[in-house]
Amino acid sequence: MRLYEKTASELSEMLKNKECSAVELCNDVLARINETENKIGAYVTVAEESAKENAKKIDKAMAAGEKLHPLAGIPIGIKDNISTKGIRTTCSSKMLENYVPPFDATVMNKINNAGMTVIGKMNMDEFAMGSSTETSYMHLTRNPYNTECVPGGSSGGSAAAVAAGEAILTLGSDTGGSIRQPAALCGVVGMKPTYGSVSRYGLVAFASSLDQIGPLGKSVKDVAMLQSLICGHDRYDATSKNIEYPDYAAALKENAKGLKIGIPKEYFGEGIDSQVKDSVMKAVKEFEEQGAVIKEISLPSTEYAINTYYIIASAEASSNLARFDGVKYGYRTSEYDGLVDMYEKTRSEGFGDEVKRRIMLGTFVLSSGYFDAYYKKAKRVQNQISQEFSNAFKECDIIATPTVPASAFKIGENIGDPIKMYYNDVCTVTVNIAGLPAISLPCGKDSAGMPMGLQLIGDKFSEQTLLNTAYTYEKICGGFDVLSKAL
Repeated sequence: MRLYEKTASELSEMLKNKECSAVELCNDVLARINETENKIGAYVTVAEESAKENAKKIDKAMAAGEKLHPLAGIPIGIKDNISTKGIRTTCSSKMLENYVPPFDATVMNKINNAGMTVIGKMNMDEFAMGSSTETSYMHLTRNPYNTECVPGGSSGGSAAAVAAGEAILTLGSDTGGSIRQPAALCGVVGMKPTYGSVSRYGLVAFASSLDQIGPLGKSVKDVAMLQSLICGHDRYDATSKNIEYPDYAAALKENAKGLKIGIPKEYFGEGIDSQVKDSVMKAVKEFEEQGAVIKEISLPSTEYAINTYYIIASAEASSNLARFDGVKYGYRTSEYDGLVDMYEKTRSEGFGDEVKRRIMLGTFVLSSGYFDAYYKKAKRVQNQISQEFSNAFKECDIIATPTVPASAFKIGENIGDPIKMYYNDVCTVTVNIAGLPAISLPCGKDSAGMPMGLQLIGDKFSEQTLLNTAYTYEKICGGFDVLSKAL
């Protein structure tokens, strides 16, 4: 068994006990990238030189007997919309193709201070807008379980790398399901934390009221370890919540007895594949057999969630992406006649079709005469959805749903139909709208051998309960076989 096949928690113990070195681990992951990256396309940039230097530094510190963070020396891939000083950060867009940030995001400061080995930057949908990583300007990313299928998105590179063994842990960002959806399609564990629990400083903004950075890994404990590292108050982020955050990994415990799990009927209706539905309900049944109390609940405003999400997200994207105009930084068209022409050509050439679509939709819903009819109504529905979740958590501890309506579809199959693509997020967007934490876990494979995902949703700042529930399921099913054997 090679080192890249092990979990972060296993490797942490091996490094501590000197059963392997950080250099050996780094080299094994880099070798795996060389073996499989031409089939998967998970990376935009591989930072081989700096990764090797960090690994040497960690080995030297260990040899000197220094007390190090449990994740020191563990290779990690970073979604390419998180600012990394000295390493290209492109958002998988022509607009930022050659941009090298002069500063680190807050999460990167924490990762670097912990001594983690940053292997590189992960491919994604352009500016995190998409559900399949097909909108990337750089290249396609393929699902390790079937390279003819999408890995999901927008954090498709982050999920595919874990499933292919090209990274031990990765960071993604989740605006409407962009961590959980690719985690489900690639058969790995991915968590979207409570809004405000992880600093967004240094995350290139898509929709500021919905975006959240979060971890992906091979196991619940791995995800808990990384979440424990990256969470916490940050004075550089005005939406960051100043509360005490526990060590989630240290407090992990397995116990389903008396746990109240809510099953919202709206998430199991028309449009949900029967195999996905059966797999999720089988997982729920297994909880029940371990002593959990299962209760059907209703979240009636779910039917308006997709419309609400795309109005709010597009409105905020329209505002956030106004900064990419060819003046300050990033791409600028080579030929233009005056300032306005430069703006028009730069943005026309620099943005892809999906980004343009959302900017136009956002500008429309914010325009005079339409603001009240669309954006204001969407904000009212957002409050209604939040209230329904709040009421539901008075009756239950956790809510269980499918992560995605179906398993991964073929590359090119849905990209020409925006409505069909948007529907991929039908089970996940409500979590972002309400600012809640949620985790996606592998819960089986369909008849074609493609992974399916179980989504567990918690109340605000209930990550420990959420992770404990996920950990319990991981133990019930005997662990997750997240590494694709197809490669």
